[in-house]
Amino acid sequence: MQLIKVDPRALRENPDRMRQTKSTPQADALLLATIKAVGIVQPPVITPETAGGNGYVINAGHRRVKQAIAAGLEEIHVLVDEAANDNGAMRSMIENIAREALNPVDQWRAIERLVALGWTEEAIGVALALPLRQIKKLRLLANVLPAMLDHMAKGDMPNEQQLRTIAAASLAEQKEVWKKHKPSKADPQVSWWSVAQALQKTRMHARHASFGDDLAQAYGIQWVEDLFAPADEDSRYTTDVEAFLGAQQEWMANNLPKKGIIAEATNHGEVKLPPKAERVYGKPAKSDCTAMYLDRDGRVQTVHCRMPAAKKPKGQIGAGSDNAPDDVGEVSKSRPDVTRKGVEMIGDYRTDALREALGRAPIEDDTLMALLILAFAGQNVSVTTASGGIYYGHSRLAKNAAALFDADGKLSFDMDTLRVAARNMLVDVFSCRENATNSGIVARVAGAVVGADTFLPNMGAEDFLSCLSRPALEASCKDTPVLPRQRVKDTRAALVEHFKEGHFVHPAALFAPDATKLAEWLSSGSAAPDDESETDEDVDGEGDERADGDADAEAFREAAE
Repeated sequence: MQLIKVDPRALRENPDRMRQTKSTPQADALLLATIKAVGIVQPPVITPETAGGNGYVINAGHRRVKQAIAAGLEEIHVLVDEAANDNGAMRSMIENIAREALNPVDQWRAIERLVALGWTEEAIGVALALPLRQIKKLRLLANVLPAMLDHMAKGDMPNEQQLRTIAAASLAEQKEVWKKHKPSKADPQVSWWSVAQALQKTRMHARHASFGDDLAQAYGIQWVEDLFAPADEDSRYTTDVEAFLGAQQEWMANNLPKKGIIAEATNHGEVKLPPKAERVYGKPAKSDCTAMYLDRDGRVQTVHCRMPAAKKPKGQIGAGSDNAPDDVGEVSKSRPDVTRKGVEMIGDYRTDALREALGRAPIEDDTLMALLILAFAGQNVSVTTASGGIYYGHSRLAKNAAALFDADGKLSFDMDTLRVAARNMLVDVFSCRENATNSGIVARVAGAVVGADTFLPNMGAEDFLSCLSRPALEASCKDTPVLPRQRVKDTRAALVEHFKEGHFVHPAALFAPDATKLAEWLSSGSAAPDDESETDEDVDGEGDERADGDADAEAFREAAE
């Protein structure tokens, strides 16, 4: 054979080649990425044309030639062989059938070699068109027992979670477990689930700890770093569960509120309150108790409870008891100047007069805006807010309106004060969350008017992209260098990596409402939500919220402020 350089565009395809089926776009993208990174590792094999021409025919390496052209290479190295009687048909078949794919263990060894030569994990991922997570997963094999590696090299691999559990254990522990679960002639397959279960250790994470370094040292807690955890979170952990829980218990005892108790948790991780105590789900009263407990993850949780009323001691003298003094007389109540019925009649008179004046009396524009803000502070108004609370008249809404009054309690303001009060009121009232706090289509219109689209956060993260279907995810690859992968999670991982430094907003999250829905709302004159009725949703705002609804609400609040 002779090694020469040729223009890949001058080579002709072999009509008798073995592989006639088109390769997948993902496979082509992988080959193109490797050629751009390191060039063609194995030169294609060509032969001179047998029909009297002066060109060359490809015997092996059609895909390499095609992707070299796509990469823009002007010349490539090729091996020139003598023409065969069968036009290379047998050689093509052998080249495709006898070839064996690289097993994961050999892939890991190759990656470690590249890292030793100075390659970064990110660069290896780009060259091989592999997600960074896959590179990190393969590098877990560095902590696996050699005997297990030899078995994994045969193609019997555990899943990622099992591999993480195995790699987190010491080699001595792995060796003991492998003796019991290694394959035999009767059962050549390994139950990796059983291996992982035997090596499983309960991890207590530092991010769940309420105690500080002083208690950690006192209880002898040594934190271990999980090198394969996400970089944006505290990945330290300990397997000393008893010491961790002891430090948490001591922290609770040292930080117990004045009316606080330390409660236990049930087997399901729920708090176990004292007998006859009632849990308080709303705003606690001053007389309520605070119960602290540890959940199943070892985290300190706090709930409020109401203890039963104390019983009066027997024999206590009260106003209605037989032992009360006989000379205590009842003082008659004086009649008020206006009875309750009269107060109600005055309320009716005032309301009718106020409506008449608002409909007919001249009102300046600034006064009209101030009165509109005051209307939200009325006792008959309640707003389920985007933050999950319910504001009534003499609450936060009233605080926004209070800025419009002077020290004497008279309505007095300038335009700057009025603008601030109006913005704060809109921030508290408008919401796009997909629950009972949703203001409906009016919040979408308001967001479009104030340009809230520019305040939407980057949605190119795992938590939001995991909500998209395959077609929607692949559509998000448009106008990016990311190509759709064969597996959805690989496509998502590539998009997350791409948008780390960028800004992605899904079209469905934009504020401008659908023209048809807006027309229907205008024609009906109703301010109902633009989607299905949500009266059964959780008022706390902690129910079934969607990521784009949260993003809309936060973007509107930023734009309004």
